Amino acid sequence: MNRTVLTLLFAVCSAACLFAQMGNMNAPTFTKDVAPILQKNCQSCHRPGEAAPFSMLTYEETRPWAGAMKLAVRQKLMPPWFADPQVGHFANDRALSQKDSDTIVAWVTAGAPKGDPKDMPAPVNFVEGWGIPKPDMIFQLPKEFSVPESGMVEYQYAIVPTGFTEDKWVQAVEVRPTERSVVHHIIGYIREPGSNYFKDQKPEVFFEAVPAKVDQNVDTSALPSDFLVGYAPGQPAEILPVGEAKLVKAGSDIVFEVHYTPNGKAVMDRTKLGLVFAKEAPKKRVQTLSASNGTFKIPPGDPNYRVDASFEIRKEVILASIHPHMHARGKDFEYRVVFPSGETRTILRVPQYNWHWQLWYNLDEPIVLPPGARIECTAHFDNSPNNPENPDPTKTVIWGQQSWDEMMVGFFNLVYDPRLSPKDLLPEKKDVAKSKVSVAGK
Repeated sequence: MNRTVLTLLFAVCSAACLFAQMGNMNAPTFTKDVAPILQKNCQSCHRPGEAAPFSMLTYEETRPWAGAMKLAVRQKLMPPWFADPQVGHFANDRALSQKDSDTIVAWVTAGAPKGDPKDMPAPVNFVEGWGIPKPDMIFQLPKEFSVPESGMVEYQYAIVPTGFTEDKWVQAVEVRPTERSVVHHIIGYIREPGSNYFKDQKPEVFFEAVPAKVDQNVDTSALPSDFLVGYAPGQPAEILPVGEAKLVKAGSDIVFEVHYTPNGKAVMDRTKLGLVFAKEAPKKRVQTLSASNGTFKIPPGDPNYRVDASFEIRKEVILASIHPHMHARGKDFEYRVVFPSGETRTILRVPQYNWHWQLWYNLDEPIVLPPGARIECTAHFDNSPNNPENPDPTKTVIWGQQSWDEMMVGFFNLVYDPRLSPKDLLPEKKDVAKSKVSVAGK
């Protein structure tokens, strides 16, 4: 090879190296470009003590997962957000913008450089052990519950008196297991004084509820008491806007409902629930209600079984947030509002439901619902062999508490004048049959 050719090759290589160095100089860095994205979208879960399997608080913790991050954002697997972007707008939208997604991909492609430590933003001030501000009051299960390594555990209940001698307005609330790996879900109910809900059951002990007799003509899906807060994988804490709160009356109890699912290792759990009280009496009361259907019967192998439910509004309220709930056969879910004028507005469509992530969708612009309006929900279930989550495609599936059964619940938060009685929001008994549910099959 003559000297001229060698000179040309050297020049080409030098230029390539120079361009590569210039490209890396312009590449996004963790400290300047990526860390702010993680703080906004990821660190609420990706930090010690939370649901995610690794932390993203520092470069050293994040760097080993760079390749997985690139894949996850390209396929829109993370952050988990399942709303159809063409339907509705949500204040808590977790989906990454295209710009942020491109930044993470470019950062990983460039070798995931750390960048100048001086560019690192100040850390977010999380309250250790909580997704809410520091609780004013904490309640726990009466003792640790021993979850076996295998088998089926019936729903566990425990009644914990609040000891409140005056009404309390709650602006933020969170219920947290201490052993997430074996908890399918938790619900904290408010049992007001005089309630018949478990009225003869002793407090501060674990007990199992007697399962309702299966009757396809009787719908047992309604909430048994006032819903305070729930937990499921991916479900955030309940943090209400200033001026809004949930009411816990003096003398009330908290009823814990915990669904444990053994996973091969015997562990102990002692779930806790934290409350942050409103600084002053709120202008609006918030209550969690639902449109539910417990009378469906999904045939074996059916890939697209439809179930409907609705809730009719009796007093003017504001619809603030919505939360679809199904189990492993859940395929898709849709919320609509039907106004007395006949106008129908689709407010949420989840085209690919993922039961591993139970998300709330907070409406960017809450909707005023006049008397006579209806909240309608439609869900489809895939009970076919093509559903990789399906426990048994040969089984006829009905409403049930265990994860191999199914549920169809459209939760929602209503905001209203605190002088209004919650009973005025519920359908009259004579209206229940016409406003409750329908099963449409395909």
